[in-house]
Amino acid sequence: MPIDLKQLQSLLYRLITAVSGVAEGLAAERDLGAGGLDAIVLGDERLSSEARVDIYANMYFYRILDALKEDFPATLAVLGDENFHNLVTGYLLEYPPTDPSITHSGSHLAEYLRDHPMRGRAPFVADLAKLERATVEVFLGPDAPALDPDALRAVAIEDWPTMKLKLHPSAQILSLDWRVSDLLRAVEEHRPWNPPNQDAVKVLVWRANTRVFHRDLDPTEANALEATAHSATFAEICDIVAKTAGDQDLVAAMNQLLSRWLSNNLLIQVCP
Repeated sequence: MPIDLKQLQSLLYRLITAVSGVAEGLAAERDLGAGGLDAIVLGDERLSSEARVDIYANMYFYRILDALKEDFPATLAVLGDENFHNLVTGYLLEYPPTDPSITHSGSHLAEYLRDHPMRGRAPFVADLAKLERATVEVFLGPDAPALDPDALRAVAIEDWPTMKLKLHPSAQILSLDWRVSDLLRAVEEHRPWNPPNQDAVKVLVWRANTRVFHRDLDPTEANALEATAHSATFAEICDIVAKTAGDQDLVAAMNQLLSRWLSNNLLIQVCP
């Protein structure tokens, strides 16, 4: 019985994405009918039908590999091309793509690296991949108009204690065990990189004017930003800053934070 277009597309997808290769994928197909793959894909003396499909399977893998190299340039720099290739081969066996968009293909790479043998040579590599993946997600994240400083100044003084500032929906705050920000920045700027120090740190990743930035946060700003992300009131944020800012004047500390957040486009509309 002739195969219809939808069946043909499904068959070729299964063969091209088969985790163990086209040959094993083909062996699992029980309903090809007379002639098998040869009845569907034309082969000749140069290339069999299976070899032709195998070409597309290789193209599929290398397209994903190239995309992951673009999304994880620092992880690639740390591991080297051959190790990165082997990493992606194993990763795709465990986490085969399930989304039509190739941008999601690296979603689980940091998780995969947590228990990977390559951490023996670069124990910080999972955190590095986590930061790199965050830069992709922030770039593609939801948009919202940044808070205009004039809108903040227009809030009545008596409303400030209960006012809620909202963190931009695309921004992320990461908890990392290694200070990998400088390493990633060095790769981004095409400079030599050094292995990072092991030190628990919160890292802010945000987008401003279509560009993605990242920086380590000191404990005061980290606590204040996390409170903002969870809809804390301005009074609650001031209390948090007062507890961690030490001897610094609270008004000066809050002015400094607000000025920085506004200039970085980190805040969106004010909620009463």
